[in-house]
Amino acid sequence: MATLSSGIRAVCFDFGGVIMRTADPTPRQQLAERLGVSLGTLLRVIFDSESARLASLGAISAEEHWRQAMQELHLAPQEAEAFATDFFRGDILDMELVDFIRALRPTYRTALISNAWSDLRAFLSSQQIADAFDEVIISAEVGLMKPDARIYHLALERLGIAPQEAVFLDDFAENVAAARTIGMHAIQFVQPQAALQELKQLLDHRSA
Repeated sequence: MATLSSGIRAVCFDFGGVIMRTADPTPRQQLAERLGVSLGTLLRVIFDSESARLASLGAISAEEHWRQAMQELHLAPQEAEAFATDFFRGDILDMELVDFIRALRPTYRTALISNAWSDLRAFLSSQQIADAFDEVIISAEVGLMKPDARIYHLALERLGIAPQEAVFLDDFAENVAAARTIGMHAIQFVQPQAALQELKQLLDHRSA
């Protein structure tokens, strides 16, 4: 991919569901069975509860969200760490994708735009993948969540580019639609190989 004089200048990625994905749902299913709740209920408590929303906006810490989640699931606060380990046991960090993102630079600028809690930046550092991104936009740090248009505009401002100069990959359709609404190119990340092939075709087309 040649250096671009016009067209796309930056590629932005979501984290959960894109770079970090649930490859095996069995550990979560087993947790739900152990607790006597449905898998849907368990996922709601962790990802879609009021405390999860507040943690994603940075109004409370990730630790406080886990404390409240333990309370809602009738578990002791001190069980949170072991519970979280079990909950995420089936998740994988796609290092092939991380290497692909690294290879986009310096031709393209790269960014992470994630609805995530206060502990994500430390996780990126601990896994030694923060270097793959020119900019890291975490909802808990900026007080904005996708699909709010302001978080996309913030990312574009930090990257120093216009909306039409960026492409964004996310697993949620509403986040993809929001990016398109402000003028960004966007790809829904459902199947990794298909999404990356679509990205490569877009970049090749825009650099032609």
